[in-house]
Amino acid sequence: MATEQTTAAELRAPEASALREAVALEHRPGRPSPVSATLTYTWRALLKIKHVPEQLFDVTVSPIIFTLMFTYLFGGALAGDVTTYLQFLLPGILVQAVLFTTIYTGYTMNNDITKGVFDRFRSLPVWRPAPIVGALLGDTVRYTIASIVTLTLGLVLGFRPSGGVVGVVLGVLMLLVFAFALSWVFTILGLLMRSPNAVMGTSMMVLMPLTFASNIFVDPSTMPAVLQGFVDVNPVSHLVTAVRGLMAGEPDLTAVTWVLVASVVLTAALAPITMRLYRNRS
Repeated sequence: MATEQTTAAELRAPEASALREAVALEHRPGRPSPVSATLTYTWRALLKIKHVPEQLFDVTVSPIIFTLMFTYLFGGALAGDVTTYLQFLLPGILVQAVLFTTIYTGYTMNNDITKGVFDRFRSLPVWRPAPIVGALLGDTVRYTIASIVTLTLGLVLGFRPSGGVVGVVLGVLMLLVFAFALSWVFTILGLLMRSPNAVMGTSMMVLMPLTFASNIFVDPSTMPAVLQGFVDVNPVSHLVTAVRGLMAGEPDLTAVTWVLVASVVLTAALAPITMRLYRNRS
């Protein structure tokens, strides 16, 4: 028996030696730069879409449902015909579709926490904000897909933006900037809530009144005075006004400036809070 054990150990020794030589490095690799680490986590977010394509349902199916439902539900009643109403509605539906997609950022963050991936990320010798910033950049791709799906369907249905391609591109870019800034809100919720379902429920309670009590569907001048006052200060209303103006070829500089400033303020205020929660969460 002793002879057999010795022989087995001798057979394993060359294999272990060969394995050590294979993984041995002449020089210790340097620490990845912040940009490299961030792009790696961005790629991770995109790979999750590749391996779980069902994640694209909310950026493909939901925009189609929203656009068709509200166009044909309200078009004839509010504007007399669907095509006329679509010119007003589509920029707003585009904003709504993308903003609802931002919820996914906090949901996936909380999902990583519950699965233990979060702790592994914090133990790695990389730029500390890289996992969060990378996830946000990866989700920007999702926002872009939602925008393309909504605009494509709108063009098929008869949407004709007076601002042309340039106006549409500028409108989408502005929406993506604001969506990136807003994602920090849901990232914080993802770090604070106990479960992904709690994140989803709380996020919906935040977004539902902001999107439906806005100027997405109707002109605020037709609303009661109290509701109109809320709509006028609603950040979603400012965003819709900016996007709608750019796509119509008549940019509202006040709304555009407000959206850009709000995006910077949101990011500057919420990013440090997010990182503090990220570092201190046990």
